[in-house]
Amino acid sequence: MATTKDVLIIGAGPIGIACALACKKEGLNYVVVEKGPLTNSLYNYPLNMTFFSTSEKLEIDDIPFISNNPKPTRNEALEYYRRVATSNNLNINLYEEIITVEKTSDGFEITSDKNNYSVKNIIVSTGFYDIPKMLNVPGEDLPKVSHYYKEAHPYVMQKVIVVGASNSSVDAALEIYRKGGEVTMVVRGSEIGERVKYWVKPDIENRIKEGSIKAFFNSEITEITSDSVVIKTPEGKKTLANDFVVALTGYKPNFAFLRKLGVTLSADANKFPTYNPETMETNIKDLYLAGVICGGMETHKWFIENSRIHANIIVKAISKQT
Repeated sequence: MATTKDVLIIGAGPIGIACALACKKEGLNYVVVEKGPLTNSLYNYPLNMTFFSTSEKLEIDDIPFISNNPKPTRNEALEYYRRVATSNNLNINLYEEIITVEKTSDGFEITSDKNNYSVKNIIVSTGFYDIPKMLNVPGEDLPKVSHYYKEAHPYVMQKVIVVGASNSSVDAALEIYRKGGEVTMVVRGSEIGERVKYWVKPDIENRIKEGSIKAFFNSEITEITSDSVVIKTPEGKKTLANDFVVALTGYKPNFAFLRKLGVTLSADANKFPTYNPETMETNIKDLYLAGVICGGMETHKWFIENSRIHANIIVKAISKQT
């Protein structure tokens, strides 16, 4: 038998939690469904990651986020969102994956791997961290290649190539170097990314300048083997001895899931989903988007501090219809 709800929220990240709080405050009958643990993306961030934003900019529903540092850490963020979810007794089903969604005349019929739901509205707040942008080169499927970085210990005393020049790439390169790994960065652009945290950028630039970390700019990997990596550089191809590749080239939203829901995407490379910014409703009636997924491939357009407002915008639009 299907469970009837006013709202089903897909994704229990910070913005999904914000949507749940807004629904609860408005008296809507809601449920959050998350295929992994609470704040799955944050959980999979590097263990020692520090946010760019200050703690007050990560707060939701004016619930104070107290940090021991000017910039909160991953562990502090996990603790904050855990406490928000548990202290407010939010209705969240974890480790439950949505299988099918069918539009009906008065809402949606939804099947997960654990339950069936009849809902009037859907909010999709699934983020973008689950699907890495691939290098699409031979050898990328070798066990030595990872598109995620957790901690430096596995790379101690190893020859490691870090691909990319974003915050995640720079953090990984510096941490692996300081824990005893031999780090080489392969960067498609001509310099370290301009979005890199301002207190970290001079550090990585100085390590490269002094030769502690090698870097090949305007370069890209063309092949990966069990003991080497071939890169294309402005000076021609080079083959480097290598033990591990950490390819932190970014991630993208689950566009296949959006299309499955019927949401249209722009024809250009950005794949912007269609939605009304005044209500966050998509081209599918009663289906809303919240958070980073609204930016398509421009995953730096929306983040926690500037998409928290989506929750109240959506719930206000839903409440007008009920």
